[in-house]
Amino acid sequence: MAMRVREFAKTVDHTLLKPNTTEQGIVRLCEEAAHYHFAAVCIPPSYVPVAARELRGADVKVATVISFPFGYEATAVKVGAVREAVTRGASELDVVMNISKFLSGEFGYVADELASLTQEVSAVAMNNGLNDVVVKVIIETAYLSDKMKRLATQIVAASGADFVKTSTGFGPLGATPEDVALLREEAPEGLAVKASGGISTLRDALDILNAGASRLGMSQSVAVMEEAESGGLQE
Repeated sequence: MAMRVREFAKTVDHTLLKPNTTEQGIVRLCEEAAHYHFAAVCIPPSYVPVAARELRGADVKVATVISFPFGYEATAVKVGAVREAVTRGASELDVVMNISKFLSGEFGYVADELASLTQEVSAVAMNNGLNDVVVKVIIETAYLSDKMKRLATQIVAASGADFVKTSTGFGPLGATPEDVALLREEAPEGLAVKASGGISTLRDALDILNAGASRLGMSQSVAVMEEAESGGLQE
């Protein structure tokens, strides 16, 4: 894949989700994202107002996580979290699928919950005068067989979400080109693939993009961009 630096930057969700995250760290993350023109920052829900303030006027979206990192909150809790996040300034939501219910074979539960969440996102976006709020569903591929990855992708597609996402970064394994290729093969045309977890070099990132991802979640974004700007990619 031939890609220029600026084009590559717009595939990156600059991410800070560690439990020892501080407000100072969030502010710095936003400054870095604005400098490099990343697609979005991905941050804890409690810092959405901070990021929205720091990125006002920048070409960087505010993304936050819902039911992170395990996905097993009750549906009503997730619906409330979606409403809160969008109302406070998030325009992209990375939602963790209920992995436990999915592994228990309760596929109808998972499908109904994801459909409820995407419907809530649409309603809240409309009420807040937003044209679009992007929903990415994390299926945590490390816990799933290839057959289950395909089924999860089908359920995500049917829910009306915008992305199927590989990982939280807190599971036993992050994104792999093989998983991304499988998700891209299974996903219909309207469903994009986001990869996250363990992407720490430009080579990692390009391998994942070549496999079919269109968005990357990275905490090492600045180091990767420095590698891109120092000759890894064309200006």
